[in-house]
Amino acid sequence: MTRIRIAAIIAFTVLACGLAWLVALPLWLGDGLAEPSAGVLLPVMMLTPAIAALVVTFTVRIPAPGERVRFLGLWPLRPAKRVVWLVVVGWLAPPLLVGLSILLAAALGFIRLDPTFAGFATEIANLLPEGTPMPPIELLVFSQIAMIPLGALVNSVAAFGEELGWRGWLVPALRPLGTWPTLLISGAVWGLWHSPVILLGYNFGRTDITGVLFMIGGCVAWGILLGWLRLRSASIWPAVLAHGALNAAGGLVILFAASQPDLALAGPLGVAGWIVAAVAIAALVLTGQFREQPELAGAPGRLLSAPRDGGGSATS
Repeated sequence: MTRIRIAAIIAFTVLACGLAWLVALPLWLGDGLAEPSAGVLLPVMMLTPAIAALVVTFTVRIPAPGERVRFLGLWPLRPAKRVVWLVVVGWLAPPLLVGLSILLAAALGFIRLDPTFAGFATEIANLLPEGTPMPPIELLVFSQIAMIPLGALVNSVAAFGEELGWRGWLVPALRPLGTWPTLLISGAVWGLWHSPVILLGYNFGRTDITGVLFMIGGCVAWGILLGWLRLRSASIWPAVLAHGALNAAGGLVILFAASQPDLALAGPLGVAGWIVAAVAIAALVLTGQFREQPELAGAPGRLLSAPRDGGGSATS
């Protein structure tokens, strides 16, 4: 890997994380996640990796002009059949994996499942104006689950900003290091980038370094899966849909838990989610899914067989 590319990767990482802290600064100066502007600032923060990617692309010129759309995985979508199938996998698999993580969390004693959904009913009742009749809780739960596929599409709009940075720019930039270093490093950077809101209690309710470490663990686990979608398809769109689907299904554990769970253990980004993701990753490894990867830039559709150690080079 050239000095220029290393400098570009460092510049991208510093810029993405620095912009995230800048966007989150009003939360730190105000009431944290309770600040009224949080609902606007959090989606804006999700755009910072894309901004960093575009700044580095046009200043350091990695990728070079003429290769940028393909390098970032925006186009072309070829071979179309593979890309479409991986988009479907990215859309539907994360909610399934989140559901499995809930069952695993219950089996490990991290949560107690409540088939009556009493905990969720209490939360809904607290949100309703006084005197408002409570709808049937089963109908609310069913509607929440049924809306996940649509929610995945809606969440993908915001997730695009992150994915253009992480899987669009950073993964192919790191790719000369080999498959596994690429996936591990990009996942760790993704997790660290969340620090401005994690340290305010976002996701895990932990306002110290342990929250950041749990987030890094979750982002490495899920980042390997999203990174595989990127490498296997040579497109960011499967990862965009998968990211949106993960966000849409992330709150499922709240529906089924008898009380407020410790999301560092029971959540999709917590220990239960790590284990389920690890099993999915192992299945992909055993079936050789990490070995065959299209070029991330260069002739579309030509498969490269990665070396046995998971390394290999990518045209950039």
